[in-house]
Amino acid sequence: MPTIPEKPVLLTGASGALGRQLARALATEGWTLRLTDIAPFPDPLPARASFTKADLNDGVAILRLAEGCGAILHFGGVSVERPFEEVLGPNIRGLYHIYEAARRERARVVFASSNHSIGFHERSETIGADCQFLPDSYYGLSKAYGELMGRLYWFKHGVESVFVRIGSCFPEPVDARMLATWLSYADLSRLMQRCVLTEKVGLSVIWGASNNARMTWWRDDARDALGWKPQDSADPFAGQLAGKVSDSPVAERYQGGGFAAMEYSRPSDSHG
Repeated sequence: MPTIPEKPVLLTGASGALGRQLARALATEGWTLRLTDIAPFPDPLPARASFTKADLNDGVAILRLAEGCGAILHFGGVSVERPFEEVLGPNIRGLYHIYEAARRERARVVFASSNHSIGFHERSETIGADCQFLPDSYYGLSKAYGELMGRLYWFKHGVESVFVRIGSCFPEPVDARMLATWLSYADLSRLMQRCVLTEKVGLSVIWGASNNARMTWWRDDARDALGWKPQDSADPFAGQLAGKVSDSPVAERYQGGGFAAMEYSRPSDSHG
């Protein structure tokens, strides 16, 4: 089983929290990385890595960066809820540029999707990877769109994609919701390795959460086919975090948490 990709790997969003972690971890594994972000890379460049400042709205720049790459780890774009106009450029148009580059290079896309693409499913539900999209925000809507674009490029052009619906990827969980949704940095890195190195992935969806006992919301993804089994767990934090909940009934009802509650204006008696 290979441990190093034959071709360079393009990592967008490299200057963000997750991008920096992945750049460090994958470089340690011996990968050749092309890093890009609209913001400067704040760390010393890892071995076998290069960095190019670029805007996802610049399709020509993205095409050039992807030349000769075998996979694109797409972590770039707006990563929190913002007004629609701010999400539109990097997360919608930018995603198109990523898939056009992948089509031209016959590269695989690993798309950092989000639980916010399905955030209006209730916490009482257990949903499979083929569930209905119920985005809880403009950010979540852009992630649902990204997965749909990946489906278009698979069926029309044969571009492989892995959609990783990331839960909450932080150094450690910080509230009760994250006891279910937390994804450790190490589990994320191991997942990215399997997404790139697995021989064939077709069109795959992964729930991006560690081995958390409270993760009862999500099931039936492609982790077995990829050979990924999360090794970390939020469970050791349960004692200190179990009671750390918000004061919003909307946030506590839906899987998307606070994103679902942002600017929520539906009358309280009209839930359907």
